[in-house]
Amino acid sequence: MIELKNVSKIYNIGGEEVRALDGSNLTVKQGEFVSIIGPSGSGKSTMMNIIGCLDVVDDGEYILENQSITQYTEKELAYIRNHKIGFIFQSFNLLSKLTAEANVELPLIYQRIRSSERKKYVAEALERVGLTERRKHKPTELSGGQQQRVAIARALVTKPSLLLADEPTGNLDSQTGTDILQLFHQLHESGNTIVLITHDNDVAKQAQRQIQILDGKTKEVLS
Repeated sequence: MIELKNVSKIYNIGGEEVRALDGSNLTVKQGEFVSIIGPSGSGKSTMMNIIGCLDVVDDGEYILENQSITQYTEKELAYIRNHKIGFIFQSFNLLSKLTAEANVELPLIYQRIRSSERKKYVAEALERVGLTERRKHKPTELSGGQQQRVAIARALVTKPSLLLADEPTGNLDSQTGTDILQLFHQLHESGNTIVLITHDNDVAKQAQRQIQILDGKTKEVLS
């Protein structure tokens, strides 16, 4: 599903060249649960941005679902972000004035899905994360774990090819984080492809495979 071939990303900071990614390689098959682990500054955020089509490579090739997207226009990348990738962030990124179901519905509105279909998809997504009873609550009326479940439902609602999670347990206490990781296992078992970005070894070990990134280079962690 995902293949990065000798991918490099270079930034110029204060006149100095910084290689955030340096000939990195990554392969993720459909239906896999893969973690990318590395400390701050290792390049994992840059890799997440590349995988999520939020940024483009300077060198190398990115193949998504057997299609090279390295030369895609911003409009084409936006389509992929909106239709093929479900994003889950550490800070949840929910709109505080909207209910849980309205937050989940937003991506479908952007896709111009009909109202009747939107209601059906939202209900299905909230049920998958166990939040049907809290659908009318706003983020301030929900716990951190419940807010992250809303964010996961929002990522699921468009039925994306890939779930891309950036430190999804970073703002949660340990028990709530464990509950969220259990939800990821359930999603994986039901067929979702998941890439999880983390700095936490215990979180990374939850995945089928671990990819370590350090100084912009990747290597598989052998168990």
